[in-house]
Amino acid sequence: MMGEIILSTMNRSLVYAAPLLLATLGEIYAERAGVLNLGVEGMMMVGALSGFIAAYSTANPWFGVLVGGVVGGLFSLIHAFASVTLRANQTVSGLALTLLGTGLAGTLGRGWEGKMLAVPIRSLPEEVFRSCPGVVRMLFKDTNVLALLGVVFAVTLWFFLFKTRPGLWLRSCGENPAASDALGVNVWAVRYGAIFFGGIMAGLGGAYIAIAYRPSWSSGMTQGMGWLAVALTIFSFWNPLYALVGAYLFGALFHLAFRLQVWIAPEILNSLPYLFPVIALVFVSRFAFRKKIGVPAGLGKPYERGTSE
Repeated sequence: MMGEIILSTMNRSLVYAAPLLLATLGEIYAERAGVLNLGVEGMMMVGALSGFIAAYSTANPWFGVLVGGVVGGLFSLIHAFASVTLRANQTVSGLALTLLGTGLAGTLGRGWEGKMLAVPIRSLPEEVFRSCPGVVRMLFKDTNVLALLGVVFAVTLWFFLFKTRPGLWLRSCGENPAASDALGVNVWAVRYGAIFFGGIMAGLGGAYIAIAYRPSWSSGMTQGMGWLAVALTIFSFWNPLYALVGAYLFGALFHLAFRLQVWIAPEILNSLPYLFPVIALVFVSRFAFRKKIGVPAGLGKPYERGTSE
């Protein structure tokens, strides 16, 4: 019985944590390049709406995922222009992006409220796991290709970030942009690219919610997941592999909040997944402060040639 509960929790965690993982991976890259982007929630919302409309209109869910990612990336360029080109306060610019994105999605999506996708992204067929052990079948049932791709993305992005020369350039722009500039690295181009990539990943996360997890549209359907992605970026020490752990822990907590409602008040359980990142942030912030690890030295600091930062 306990084993079934554990496997069921892990299974639902794989499904629910996918959009959070995608958004977190994108934010890790933006912050590794030295840009704090608090607009993740807004990018996820516009990605969810645009992806849902594209999937609903064409009856092609994968086209909707593509559109959601592209729109999220294009929307992030607002923050890139403000924070990199204009060197505006990154916190203010990111917050403005979230307000703009949630406002636009809520307004433009009114006519789509309550509509359901006729052709959502389906779960993997049982035939795929027919020859696998029962434990594997229970773990991966009801999952879909996009959810499993999140794991592939995490491993691939870790390799790119820490094992390739372009990944070194990206990290150097977040640690010491002046030194990177002196060595011939285009700091502005790297930061633009990292922000754009972060927008694509956030848009994919939003599209996943509207097309695969809950194939419909409703205002506010991301439920603050963009803010959790920002928190989990810190919790993961800006490492894509650690982001896997944080995202799936959150997914497990979200699932347990439903299973335990028989014994514990629903109000307490519903707040549990959101309390976890807050507690984690307190712990991680103190740990990072003591050990002096993880935080990109140039994070949140606009770069201007001729300055020491």
